[in-house]
Amino acid sequence: MFRTRNKIIYVLFLLLTFVAIVSGAFFSTRSKPQVQQNTTDQKIVSIPPAVCKNSSTVEYLHYKQLPEDQLRNNKFGIYIYAEVDKYFKLAEELVNSSGGDWGYVLIPFNVKDRDYTKWRNAFKQISSKHLIPIIQLWAVDPEDYKNDTKESADFLDSFVWPIRERYISVYNETNDAKFWNNKIDPAGYAKVLDYTIKEFKKQNSDFFIMNGAFNVSAPVSQDYMDSFTYMKIMNNEVPDIFEKLDGWASHSYPQPNFSGNPKDTGRSSIRAYENELQELKTLGVKKDLPVFITETGWAHAEGNSVNYSYLEAQQVADNYKTAYTDVWLKDDRVRAVIPFTIRYDPPFDHFSWLNQDNVPYKQYDVVKSIPKVAGVQETLESGTVSQVGCPE
Repeated sequence: MFRTRNKIIYVLFLLLTFVAIVSGAFFSTRSKPQVQQNTTDQKIVSIPPAVCKNSSTVEYLHYKQLPEDQLRNNKFGIYIYAEVDKYFKLAEELVNSSGGDWGYVLIPFNVKDRDYTKWRNAFKQISSKHLIPIIQLWAVDPEDYKNDTKESADFLDSFVWPIRERYISVYNETNDAKFWNNKIDPAGYAKVLDYTIKEFKKQNSDFFIMNGAFNVSAPVSQDYMDSFTYMKIMNNEVPDIFEKLDGWASHSYPQPNFSGNPKDTGRSSIRAYENELQELKTLGVKKDLPVFITETGWAHAEGNSVNYSYLEAQQVADNYKTAYTDVWLKDDRVRAVIPFTIRYDPPFDHFSWLNQDNVPYKQYDVVKSIPKVAGVQETLESGTVSQVGCPE
């Protein structure tokens, strides 16, 4: 009995050894496909014979490269929110109207937000509606920012962006204490900005980093610092901090009382970015940074309640038409204009482009009717990898 059992065990041992040897020889032939690049930029894959019969073509995504002289930019944009689906459609109908395509939307992003489902939907909407996103970071803890910065870069890089450049604006009006942990700290913000540039660029070199726009018309007080003074302190703390930027974010509002004349100039006008660009040159910045007006706009009297200190809706609409046709569209330094905001609760409902029932104010229809450019960008497109070299 024991001899019979030993024979059975011995036979099983020989059988398992044979299977292991054959399997090793088989799997050694299953090397990974080798991707090569030919001179026509068509990707060709050489697939080992062992896997030829199970392979065909593989689809992949890439950004279409275009010569500089073929790129076209549609400057029109609007400030929206990722949480509200219908805002994407309303934005598309506004910024891509009258011959337009690939207009802009600014979307605020809480650096602690990891809601993948929400943001996957947002990027899906952006791509399908031909909208270029500018993501504005917010809600950072200035005393503990490094982990949130790294994780935000990784999180935002996980989505499929519709064009090659991934626009990021690093926080908001930090020369106003209420937007920076209730204190004025230009040196601290300079360090955060510097770290954010490094971490996002490390994650993906296609990230296009802008400052957080300043309140350029703010009065000097306990809660506000003059933005040019603020910039000087930043530059002293981190030399050449502004030279590291890819673009300049500006809040060029028509003051006073968000009711200024669209033809005014200076720091309290819709052309405040001109003064900021000059200040950058004073600080030694050699780059000619493109301008993204990430907030602007007139407040209208109409809202949940009437505020008679503001202009009537028709005058606001007329001002927008003048601003676009006579100022922003004629200035090649301006890449995008993002009025604040698609819709907001009181007291900011006076800046809304839609009322509480989502009915557009007059400015929406007036701006919608302005002729626009069909933007041509380095957009995402699909390609295929073909198999070659397989035996008959």
